[in-house]
Amino acid sequence: MPNPLAPDLPDPQSVEAEVVLDLDFYSEGPATDSKGRLFFTDIAGKSIRYLDGKKDHIWATGRRPNGQAIDKNGNHLICDSGLGAVLKYSSNGKFIGKVSPTYIGGMLVVCPNDIALDGEGGYYFTDSVRFTGAVFHVDKAGRAKPLLHSLDFPNGVAYDRESKVLYVAESYKNRILKLNLNEEIKDPGVASIFAILPRNPNNPTTGNLPDGIKLDRAKRLWIAHYGMQSLQVLSETGDLLATYNTEIPLTSNLCFHEKTVWVTGGIGEPSPGRVIKMDVGIEGYPLI
Repeated sequence: MPNPLAPDLPDPQSVEAEVVLDLDFYSEGPATDSKGRLFFTDIAGKSIRYLDGKKDHIWATGRRPNGQAIDKNGNHLICDSGLGAVLKYSSNGKFIGKVSPTYIGGMLVVCPNDIALDGEGGYYFTDSVRFTGAVFHVDKAGRAKPLLHSLDFPNGVAYDRESKVLYVAESYKNRILKLNLNEEIKDPGVASIFAILPRNPNNPTTGNLPDGIKLDRAKRLWIAHYGMQSLQVLSETGDLLATYNTEIPLTSNLCFHEKTVWVTGGIGEPSPGRVIKMDVGIEGYPLI
């Protein structure tokens, strides 16, 4: 039955999760390059990997690589929680160096988790700490500033360049925050609550953790809900439109390529991991 609020969204009952890879370790950080290749990370395996057909290969290594983004030049920006920094790799996997400061606005960067490009050569990233987590921006020149702090494990982050709105998943609050960057950001800013997400009553602690988030072309927000085995889709006003079963109990993150969504995560953490894809007929918001 068509969704009256979003007729182009497929019926969840008609969408199947195709298991592409079962892995030794929990997976994260999916992103596709200009050639359509899928890259992802495995935190415990200390590697950045890519998919070739139905086989995966190590592309580069890190300490604890997590979220990643690929810029217009093919460089990869990787949130490495083990090194407490965002790292840069060239398009052929060569390690270039650390590109985020150790301290930003007097705050020590502890656990970079996820990242979103700002479209102007800079990026936003989350620092995932319980109760004192933060969101930072680093511009093209390397100047960094805090945007939010005192969050309970900020996780996924997505940026709408046209509206200049930043979305952040605050995992242990089971909610999505919205920060309007058209307004002057004080030291630091205050986000509004965009949405409170559905709850898993069987696992109130770790069954309700929104993780990676991405916008689609229509600016709906897709949420990888760790512990809920699902992708949840929100309208531009924060209403729940659809829930898709990922067949990954600990769903970690997602990315779009053409009209397919790729999803990472695992059966457990740190292992085993899984990558699936869903043919949803929806295109993602352009990331660069």
